[in-house]
Amino acid sequence: MKRSTVMSIVMMLGFGLLVNQAWAEHVESLRGAHPMDEPAKAPQVMKWQNDREPITRDYMQQPPLIPHKTKGYRINIKSNKCLTCHSWANYKEAGATKISQTHFNDRENNVLANIAPRRYFCTQCHVPQVNAKPLVENIFNPLQTIKRH
Repeated sequence: MKRSTVMSIVMMLGFGLLVNQAWAEHVESLRGAHPMDEPAKAPQVMKWQNDREPITRDYMQQPPLIPHKTKGYRINIKSNKCLTCHSWANYKEAGATKISQTHFNDRENNVLANIAPRRYFCTQCHVPQVNAKPLVENIFNPLQTIKRH
């Protein structure tokens, strides 16, 4: 290597270290100014909301939110507890929402006799609600055309 190339690399590294130190002085953790050695507060336990009417969707194509507890529901390759109430065979008797027809379409949009494998694990898209304070402010308003009246 030429001597000038080596000197240029050394100078860039030195300049990078100076800039990095100056920048690092102004960085603040997401925790704020709290040091790591302070004991952490115990997390607040949130309560699952009780069964209720379906929750209004906020945007087009939003997966419906689950309006009941799902703790203890088994959803694996051999069984899916959600189907006990939401399958086409059981939804009327259970008073539950019927699984959408779209859940029977595969990736090529072929209609299947059973739920498509990519839609079988319900909690990949559908989530239950708790009485938790939002992490960030939400000022979103749904389009008037999709709001329930």
